[in-house]
Amino acid sequence: MKKIRILIADDHALVRRGAASVLRSKPGWRIVGEAANGREAVERAIKLKPDVAILDVGMPELDGFAATRQIIEAVPDIKVLVLTMHESGRMVRRALEAGARGYLLKSDLTKSLVKAVEAIAEGKRFLTPKVSEIVLDGFLKTEKEPPQVERAGTRATPREVEVIRLLAKGKMNKEVAALLGITVRTVETHRAKIMLKLGLHSLAELIHYAIRQGLCTEIAPASSAKSA
Repeated sequence: MKKIRILIADDHALVRRGAASVLRSKPGWRIVGEAANGREAVERAIKLKPDVAILDVGMPELDGFAATRQIIEAVPDIKVLVLTMHESGRMVRRALEAGARGYLLKSDLTKSLVKAVEAIAEGKRFLTPKVSEIVLDGFLKTEKEPPQVERAGTRATPREVEVIRLLAKGKMNKEVAALLGITVRTVETHRAKIMLKLGLHSLAELIHYAIRQGLCTEIAPASSAKSA
């Protein structure tokens, strides 16, 4: 059983205790620290260097988005899972743009927290079917015109599709390069061309595109066919 060191940050002690109770059921998993606000979460993440940091969005002093950015900037190897009560596509996008690897609703804590931690600890992204549906609903509502990919001359090439798929699964440029047998510079060039070609402006938008096109069947490792 793989050992995973976990930090839990939430301003509600009851939530921290509930999450810790679920996670301690896994042999080899250890809660190495807790935090009651965003600033404390950043400080403890830097000091303890856990494998996974579970962060609430609405923490005092520093919200979960800012805390996520600061943690990843300071310790890039830490995988962040956002655990929140907010069922909002905009909130999911903000979390992914900040660098979180997964987004889990507190209502799904008992049934999905272990799966979420396992997934992001392995370098994957995690969105439950419910969260994926929220993201897609919000994304489709904000579209002003048909995706550029449908217009002549803007279709992604087979190589670009492979790059999209791997990036959306959470792979870094270096990992994508190794898997495809190309250079990191080539991956960066493909990524830039993809973003320009599809009219995308962030990694979160690229992930949404990949989900919509059915390119990311491993993002949410759940049994439902709607996993993405």
